[in-house]
Amino acid sequence: MGYVAVKGGGLAIENALKYVQRERLKGGSRPVDVKQIADQLYLAVDRVMGEGSLYAPELAALAIKQSAGDLFEASFMVRAYRATRPRIGYSLARPTGHIRVVRRISAAFKDIPGGQILGPTPDYSLRLLDFSLRHETEKSHREWLRKFADETGIATQKSRLDSMPRVADLLQEEGLLEKPEFPRESKISDITRDSLEFPAPRSAAMQAMARGETGGMLLLAYSDMRGFGAVHPTVGELRVGYLPVEVTSPVTGEPYLVGEVRVTEAEIITPAHGKGKPKFALGYGLCFGHNEVKAISMAVLDRCIQAREPSAPAEDQEFVLQHIDGIESMGFCAHYKLPHYVTFQSSLDRVRKAQTATPESQRMKTEEETV
Repeated sequence: MGYVAVKGGGLAIENALKYVQRERLKGGSRPVDVKQIADQLYLAVDRVMGEGSLYAPELAALAIKQSAGDLFEASFMVRAYRATRPRIGYSLARPTGHIRVVRRISAAFKDIPGGQILGPTPDYSLRLLDFSLRHETEKSHREWLRKFADETGIATQKSRLDSMPRVADLLQEEGLLEKPEFPRESKISDITRDSLEFPAPRSAAMQAMARGETGGMLLLAYSDMRGFGAVHPTVGELRVGYLPVEVTSPVTGEPYLVGEVRVTEAEIITPAHGKGKPKFALGYGLCFGHNEVKAISMAVLDRCIQAREPSAPAEDQEFVLQHIDGIESMGFCAHYKLPHYVTFQSSLDRVRKAQTATPESQRMKTEEETV
């Protein structure tokens, strides 16, 4: 073992945990309710659910509160909790065409069947601080919501799924989109049960990216977009909405709807570099919650790792999939804070001996190593 026991370590650790709690409480402000976090910090909750690989808004909000807003730690807690739950079944694979859309845009075409639906987004704002938020009350919340409902008629709006064909399907009908060719998989991979092996099948790769860390995936996708690769994407379609979840009924054996989950889906279009007639190729991303940066980054990386001859880090499947898991990378980074007394003392001894060696003995050692 490389670690040395420290006397009094147990008591010190207990007190350190108490200090964590003290830092959260010492300001004297009103306690933040878990439901408040779930309702008002929903983007943080969605990110934690995605990276923690568990769709559970209340638990994600609890983890954010417990971790004092550290999303890495919160995701770690959620995934650790997930590992304690029994696996009782798998949802059925279904097309995502029946998403109950709340936001849907295309950067490829101005006019698309069904129309552009901006939905909830700060994309078109100036990102200026809103100081009025410091004076919010429950009453002001209710008044704002009532006014919004009157102005928009949101209570009477209905979903228009049938009038929203995919942009990619329109390009496919014209023969402008390359048909993806992936090896047929006998069964869908489950990376929570089996370790990743390379080359990874598509189902495993998509799972790894779906629970990857947003910032890490953005970094790799951005590197490729900037020129360290060949993917220059156009967002063909971006959807945010609620996806029906079906399982096989244990009684009838038929598909059974158990609920819906909020997801973000992105399809990016990029020039294909294959032989034959010029065409476009498609990259696909889908993740839990409302997380557009992650979904687009995932779609870009999906195209990147399909490169026949990788020439950049983001095009190397193993490099990408081994480094985008935020919990894995955070854990490896954080473990360096643990005692490394023995290993460092060994390095320290070697450096000291090397510094005290006489020039003659150092010269002889160098000559021996050369021979």
